[in-house]
Amino acid sequence: MPNAQLILCCDHRGEGLSALVPPLEAAGYRLQQSRNLRQTLELFERLDPCVLVVDPLSSGSIELEALDRARSSEPPVPVLLVTDPRDPLAAVLASRSLDRGLWDLVRRDAPAEEFVLRIESLKSQYLRLHEMSELRHRALYDDRTELLRPHGFQERLREHFSAAQRHHLSLALLLIDLDRFGQINKQNDHTVGDYVISQVGGSIRHALRAEDVAGRLGGDEFAVLLPYTRKHDASHVVQRLLDAIRALSGRIPGARSEIDVSASIGYETFDGTDLDSADTLRQHAEEALRLAKQAGGHRGIYFRTPNGEKPTAPIS
Repeated sequence: MPNAQLILCCDHRGEGLSALVPPLEAAGYRLQQSRNLRQTLELFERLDPCVLVVDPLSSGSIELEALDRARSSEPPVPVLLVTDPRDPLAAVLASRSLDRGLWDLVRRDAPAEEFVLRIESLKSQYLRLHEMSELRHRALYDDRTELLRPHGFQERLREHFSAAQRHHLSLALLLIDLDRFGQINKQNDHTVGDYVISQVGGSIRHALRAEDVAGRLGGDEFAVLLPYTRKHDASHVVQRLLDAIRALSGRIPGARSEIDVSASIGYETFDGTDLDSADTLRQHAEEALRLAKQAGGHRGIYFRTPNGEKPTAPIS
């Protein structure tokens, strides 16, 4: 969340914004001033202000578009745009360039009190949006692992399957289950099991690309969706995950003895045409996972034999 009391005054025209310092400081804010777009972008990234007050050098949209790209947080930091009262295009440019998040306009000749009121309004609206964003995040993501909750993952699975089917793209689904996790919970305090789950979630996140999707389906069960991924590439990811999870073994805080951590992985792929639904893709991955567990764990099993038929024995 941006610094709740820091305002970045972007005085690109070099006219007048310094007069805002006393009234804004009297209202409890700290101010940092910038003199050009480059300095503004540098300070914005470093200081994380709660509001940007921008007096652009020109009436064009280049500065505003650059600032909008820099506002990468969710929700984006609000902008108060200082405008010339003789320029009727200011609102149009703002609506085109600041298309994400909150923004407002204030006339350059407005009294300082109006600047303070508009900043307070933007800040209040931002805080409400931030709280809503936090609530949405907690509803979608598991607290312990920061992976998607089951419903969210299933939605993403259906979305990606539909896109792969429509455009004939490859897709891989991996289902992961920790081996003998019940024994860890029986032999140790529940905090040890919680720690292992948290570490596994981190290992999964760090092993994936930005476009991949990971979820915690419940307990010690996880899932990974790999867009644009064929069987051969999926097998490399499976091995990477098996190694990363295995590497968590050893002395764990609070454990009575060293913990052996490993996982079984079942996976299936879709080439855009060879399966009828996301449910079928998931069912196949579940069957492969069951075979991996039956084979003793710490292995990945692909649902199909080389000729595309369902396996009759574990294939690692």
